[in-house]
Amino acid sequence: MKREDVKREMMQALSRLWQKGEPSIERLIVGLGNPGRKYAGNRHNVGFQCLDRLAEAWGLSFSRRKHKALLAQGQIAGLKVILAKPQTFMNLSGEAVERMARFYKVPHENILVIYDDLDLPVGRIRLRPEGGSGGHKGMKSIMEHLGANGFPRLRVGIGRPVHGDPVDYVLDDFTPDERITIDVVYERAVSAVELWLAEGIAAAMNRYNLNP
Repeated sequence: MKREDVKREMMQALSRLWQKGEPSIERLIVGLGNPGRKYAGNRHNVGFQCLDRLAEAWGLSFSRRKHKALLAQGQIAGLKVILAKPQTFMNLSGEAVERMARFYKVPHENILVIYDDLDLPVGRIRLRPEGGSGGHKGMKSIMEHLGANGFPRLRVGIGRPVHGDPVDYVLDDFTPDERITIDVVYERAVSAVELWLAEGIAAAMNRYNLNP
């Protein structure tokens, strides 16, 4: 049996075991987006899309719905984690994040939020230990519900439209050329999350905030 298959089986077994009771969580990783098939490929859903890649890499599945979110749970980089996709729609994401942070007793510094950023070009990612919302309504909601902005975040660049309304732009799918680039970006994002889990935000920033 290949090493990847063994790892996948171990993670699936651990996930099934945890489902018998509430796990002790060391990290909460939240991807932002809008629920529903019509939004799945949108630029605004890069948080969901990144989590799908991360879950696939570690043999996890989004098999639970709780705290207004779809959840996958297991172990990544030696830590017990929950991956969460809020199902509240983007602008109310804080409702789900606040519930999960309180229920699982996760400190703010152990919550990583992944989301789209108009001010970063397609192909770039940026990690920060804290900061403002930058006008992102999902992040604004999370800050309001947590009452703080001191939690790590991973921004995935989607670029600004040359013409047209940014609101329409973020709710459109990536172009075929952008999709080629963003697929590579998601691999970098997964690696950045893994390094954050293993070595912390400073190490992840030092390696992945550099332009590719």
